[in-house]
Amino acid sequence: MGLARTLTEAAYRAQQISLMSGALAIHQAVRLVSRNRIEFDARAAQVLKERYLELLRRDVDNAEAGLYPHSLLFRFPFASYLRAFPALVRDIPRTVRRLQTQQFLDLPPEAASERYPSYFRRTFHWQTDGYFSRRSAAIYDAGVELLFMGTADVMRRQVIPPITRFVREQGASEGRLLDIACGTGRTLLQIATAHPGLRLYGLDLSPFYIQQARELLADLPEVSLVAENGENLPFVDGYFDVVTSVYLFHELPRAARRRVMAEAYRVLRPGGLIVLEDSGQISDSEDIAFFYHRFHRDFHEPYYKGYLQDDLEAGLAEVGFEVTAVETHLVSKVVIARKPPH
Repeated sequence: MGLARTLTEAAYRAQQISLMSGALAIHQAVRLVSRNRIEFDARAAQVLKERYLELLRRDVDNAEAGLYPHSLLFRFPFASYLRAFPALVRDIPRTVRRLQTQQFLDLPPEAASERYPSYFRRTFHWQTDGYFSRRSAAIYDAGVELLFMGTADVMRRQVIPPITRFVREQGASEGRLLDIACGTGRTLLQIATAHPGLRLYGLDLSPFYIQQARELLADLPEVSLVAENGENLPFVDGYFDVVTSVYLFHELPRAARRRVMAEAYRVLRPGGLIVLEDSGQISDSEDIAFFYHRFHRDFHEPYYKGYLQDDLEAGLAEVGFEVTAVETHLVSKVVIARKPPH
């Protein structure tokens, strides 16, 4: 191991462990306030620790291998999250009350629009306003990093290595990429850093999150964003070289998951690449199933229990894709597949 890598890895690990330590302290405080009793599975906790350290090693390995820039390792947006943190903290009591009273339909009037499917009109994670306000969008990323103890962006960028390999293999450095359910644009920002020549498109059902993504990606005018439903993509057949989606499918009922997959198949060109990342599932993460079941119980995720049993790779194969690899990264999985060339 060279000196440069040793120094990079030491600085990176120090950054991530400091993030985890701060997040753990906040987790404990919230559980104390909410009187949410902590259950413990020692074996699952040990496996989770091992997966955490492996994720950090893999992140550095990917940068060292040139699969994405080293700069992504140290691009944690401390300043913007610190600005969002007071609003996030102020929202915690309302979130706790919503959890305790099971008020998962506590939504603003905008949510009543018929443009939103019924499964979307709820307060996922008990977050105030669900996905239906700029306030929700403004604090969402800080909240997710808090939940995953500083590893949310780390896990998100594990979709980039398959894209890099595909671009090199196909010579598609100026191809088109669509991110379905792009949310606030965090994944697109990292992909743009790694592949500035790709023409990027993002789609999300929430116009509030699309607006947040526009602000995040304002310096990238080549990114096109649209507020539409992934079950009915507004693009012609075969338009994209690559399709990605990160943390969408666990929030969908099974029929909607299949419709999104079928639409992704339709808009992807023959031979194109799809990379899906979402929560791990029982088939590949049985050793930490304890934590998945806690997530289902502690957060409002009505379709998560069914998702755990509905393998992403099986769903992709069902609509016509050829799955080439499945990877696990901490509590997530990445499924890589191709649309047949003919």
